[in-house]
Amino acid sequence: MRLEGSLQLVLLLALTSRATGLRIPLEVEQPPTIVSHTLGPIIVLPFDNTITVQCQAIGNPPPEYRWTKDGRTFIPSEFSKIRTDQRNGTFVLHNKDLVQFQGKYRCFAYNKLGTAMADEIEIIVPNIPKFPKETLNRFIVLEGEPIVLKCNPPEGVAPRQIYWMSLDLQHIEQDERVSMGTDGNLYFSNALQKDSRPDYCCFAAFPTIRTIVQKTAMAVVIKSLKADNGSSDSGEVAEAPPARMPSLLLPSGVQTVKLFLKGEAMQLECIPEGYPTPNVTWIKMGGNMTGRIKLTNFQRLLSIPAVEERDQGKYMCTAENSAGKAVHYFDVIVEEPPKWLTEPPRSQLTVIGSDVHIKCSVSGKPPPVITWRRNGEIFRDDDSNRRVLEDTVVLHKATPEDSSVYQCEASNDHGSLLANVNIMVINMAPLILTRDYQEYAVVLGEDVHMNCSVFSSPPSNIFWSKDDATLEGERFFESEQSLKIFSTEKADSGKYVCVAKNTEGTSTVTAVLDVKDPTKIVAPPRDVQVVSGASAQLMCEATYDKTLRGTFEVVWKKDGEEIPLFLEENSRYFVDDDMLQIMNVNLSDQGNYTCIAQTSLDEDAATALLTVLDVPDAPTNLEISEIKSRRNISLSWIPGSDHSSAIAEFVVEYEESKWEPGRWKELQKVVGNQATAELALHGHLNYQFRVYAVNAVGPGPPSEPTRRHETPPAPPERNPENIKIQGHLPHQMDISWEPLLAIEHNGPGLEYKVSYRKLGVEDVWTEHMVKRHSFVVRNTSTFVPYEIKIQSRNSDGWGPEPKVVTGYSGEDVPTAAPRDIAVEVINTTILRVSWTQVPYATVRGHLGGYDVHWVRRKSLLNPNRVLDEHHAMTFTGKRSHAIVPGLEPFSEYKLTVNVFNKKGNGPKSDPVTFSTPEGVPQQVPILTASNPHKDSILLVWGPPLEANGILSGYHLQYHLINETSLEVLDSQEVNISGPDTTRWQLWGLKEGRLYRFHLSACTQAGCGPALAEESRTVTIEGHNCSHSVPTSIPGNPTHPPLGVASQGSDFSTQGWFIGTMCAVALLTLIALMACFVRKNKGGKYAGTPPLQRQDMFSMEKVKEKEDLHPDLESQEMSDDTFNEYSDSDEKPLKGSSLCSLSGEDAAGDSVSRDSLVDYTDGGGEFNEDGSFIGEYSGRKQRGSVSGPSGPGPVTA
Repeated sequence: MRLEGSLQLVLLLALTSRATGLRIPLEVEQPPTIVSHTLGPIIVLPFDNTITVQCQAIGNPPPEYRWTKDGRTFIPSEFSKIRTDQRNGTFVLHNKDLVQFQGKYRCFAYNKLGTAMADEIEIIVPNIPKFPKETLNRFIVLEGEPIVLKCNPPEGVAPRQIYWMSLDLQHIEQDERVSMGTDGNLYFSNALQKDSRPDYCCFAAFPTIRTIVQKTAMAVVIKSLKADNGSSDSGEVAEAPPARMPSLLLPSGVQTVKLFLKGEAMQLECIPEGYPTPNVTWIKMGGNMTGRIKLTNFQRLLSIPAVEERDQGKYMCTAENSAGKAVHYFDVIVEEPPKWLTEPPRSQLTVIGSDVHIKCSVSGKPPPVITWRRNGEIFRDDDSNRRVLEDTVVLHKATPEDSSVYQCEASNDHGSLLANVNIMVINMAPLILTRDYQEYAVVLGEDVHMNCSVFSSPPSNIFWSKDDATLEGERFFESEQSLKIFSTEKADSGKYVCVAKNTEGTSTVTAVLDVKDPTKIVAPPRDVQVVSGASAQLMCEATYDKTLRGTFEVVWKKDGEEIPLFLEENSRYFVDDDMLQIMNVNLSDQGNYTCIAQTSLDEDAATALLTVLDVPDAPTNLEISEIKSRRNISLSWIPGSDHSSAIAEFVVEYEESKWEPGRWKELQKVVGNQATAELALHGHLNYQFRVYAVNAVGPGPPSEPTRRHETPPAPPERNPENIKIQGHLPHQMDISWEPLLAIEHNGPGLEYKVSYRKLGVEDVWTEHMVKRHSFVVRNTSTFVPYEIKIQSRNSDGWGPEPKVVTGYSGEDVPTAAPRDIAVEVINTTILRVSWTQVPYATVRGHLGGYDVHWVRRKSLLNPNRVLDEHHAMTFTGKRSHAIVPGLEPFSEYKLTVNVFNKKGNGPKSDPVTFSTPEGVPQQVPILTASNPHKDSILLVWGPPLEANGILSGYHLQYHLINETSLEVLDSQEVNISGPDTTRWQLWGLKEGRLYRFHLSACTQAGCGPALAEESRTVTIEGHNCSHSVPTSIPGNPTHPPLGVASQGSDFSTQGWFIGTMCAVALLTLIALMACFVRKNKGGKYAGTPPLQRQDMFSMEKVKEKEDLHPDLESQEMSDDTFNEYSDSDEKPLKGSSLCSLSGEDAAGDSVSRDSLVDYTDGGGEFNEDGSFIGEYSGRKQRGSVSGPSGPGPVTA
């Protein structure tokens, strides 16, 4: 601890090394050195509470202090009004009765080795300045005579400023005739009548002490001259004063000697008197007037800001007028106080037996007198080894007893200089002041200094080594007491030894160097733009030496000022890991953000710009200027800040006080790069305007409103628009229009003139004046064209000439029906109807179009049943034919046509009766395969619900299917004649094979869509059941197929039992089919999809088979493809029969909804009547069937 304290003092001593030139550690005994003291003089001001006189020194032993005042001993502690500092020689005076402490003070710091002394410090306690109370007589002078008004200002704290003013604080006007001198007096070169006044006052201002004092007012009376040169106090006209030769009011005499100190301001002044007012000129005798010379106060004052030796010499001022001239000479002498020629004498450390020379080199004018002191006492020659030779002291073969403080003081008439010189005569072995094993840390690549501070006498030689090896290379530089390593490397880490050696001994110290990794920002913040009110995020990721973790921190600054984090309540700044987050950003947050990653050794910084986007500021300085009239004005403004988002447009709003006071409305938009708008205004309104700007962020606040702007009345500028002409009744015409807005009235008394006439018939307009915005013309002909125009008018005149519009009077229903109705049946469901158009005159209104009505009277299958199904279609516009879809095949229809307009329908035409031809039947509602044997299967179905003609029979196709690949192996077809056939037994089938059946109903027009079903023949192994159980449930494609029944040995295999069970199952199936047909009479079978969905249902069946026989292609199909066609209300028919009483499953098939489209590439085609003509165009991958492979068609 003692060593650390001494190092601090060594540093303090080093601060004074420029003055002393010697660095001695305080561990070594040494005389005092004054390190700080007050520089005089001290001027005590009235508002100073305390006066501090400072004196501080260092030394070993610690110095003590004493003071002198005016050369006599002064002990501050003896005065109760003085507070002293026990640590040094400083004392404090309190501002009470300070006058007794005026004087010159000197501080002495001493210990057993010597005494140091400071420069004198003068304390000045000025009196409060004031003018003496006095009674002044009036100055009475003749016109033309000179006047001198003396101020005699009091002394005070500089600076002092003099003013001449009247009692009402008006400045006295000054010019060449009347001017104030540097002494404060007011000089009149010659008096004039206007100079008479009773209140010439001199004011003295002292700004340092904030004081102004005033002299008693002086009165001046100027008497004019009579014609006989006598004075006159009467009102007689006086003559001008006689010319008078100049003389000098200031200075007096012919010659003046002026002494100036070098560097001071030089001022020479000549103030003349005479009549007329003399002019003043200046010259320098034997030299030129330099550019530094300034002539002021009407050429009466010559000044040089900082006088130099070259400025001394003789100057002459000349005052001259028409009567003569006067001159004055100034002898200027420039002197200077003592100053050091080079620098003050330096303190010295020397070994015993050497000679010491102390030289005090000074200059000055007059030459300074040098006084030598030793420890504050006068020092002269003696018989020993000490000699004083004017400006030099010589110590011959100095001994330790010569160690003292020597003072050199040089003085002349203008000041003095003092220097303390510490002389130390000592022999001493090296004393290393740097702490042993001092640790140094440096960042890789930076320079480092390692200290080896040594004190010794004589001086020591210093060497550095690392690992017992000397340091080599340009990067290592050994200075006087330190080692500097440039551009450090990782290998530089380690221990370094400093060795100090002189004649008195040797000392060593070790330094430890650790080279650290640099701190570096690897992910600097990036420039960001944020909308005001949002949050901003700035990232800053840095790496650093992990051994400096305890000192690492990230500091954020905004525009150079550190951001306080977590210190302020409700702070909007948060730091989370490597991110600075600013909440609720506003415009004050915009700026440059600097991230500083720092450790105790280094730092790295990166800066990003945060731009805050906000709505624009309100425009300012809105001004209205008239262009042509008060209704055509120009509005200009100064845009506000766009806050980093360019202004897209300006919106001009207006408010008028007549119709909607206080409501602002948009008037005009202006592009963002324009700050003016030309506005066309309505009449008879009192406007005010405002503007707001819009940028990408949004609209900004509006500007302050302009002053009110009133427009004169004027005729309306436009007529009503959107004129509507309607005829609600056959013999009248309703006219309505969109009225003018209130602000468009342009004046009082707005009304409308409605004019109308028949188009092409009448020449004269019928006119009516109305105030409302509608009018009814009565007793018109039905649907007659009229010309209408509407014109606006107010008290100031008419609006512009209105446009003529055409309209019609009221409509009535048409009177004629279309003729020549002809019908052409295109196919079973579509026909074309044509007619002759009615005459235009019979429409009696705007033609709306034609209505076609048709009634299905009966089906030709059941001619005795009357249907009376009505249908209609509307065809707009002028036309004579139409296409009518949606007819039912094999039916009788009746059709009529009528025309219509807005008023209603005209009469219908004569009816036309026609019939539609037969069509193909609908799909059979149900198909089941039952009673399978090894070579036969029984098919049972129901007739189609709609035959669409006379049913002629059925067409059956059946295919042998490969159960593994689902390919068609063989195909056959059968034409079944007889419309009443509903069952068919197929023979010649192969044992234990899967078949697919397609059945469609037929008329003369062709066969309808087919219904598909699958079933399997049985394999005979012992006794077989003669009836099959369906392999799937119709309408439920997700139900798994049932397996083939296994054989049993119980009574259920007996023939009589099997026959009975099969008969019961067949009767049950027939009964269920009958119930199902009756339930679905007039509607579609629940399990039978529409024609366009057959392929989808067949795909469901394929999926069932693929569930049993998986392959990659079929598994890609979605399970949910056809769920939309399931019906939860109508369950499909469940056909099943028990084949065995053993509880085991029996083989069988189910009712299927499959279609042959499942086994095609989608190339199936239908005839015009909807019959299927695809003929089993199979998939290429699964084989194809070009035609039936078995026997040809069989007609039953």
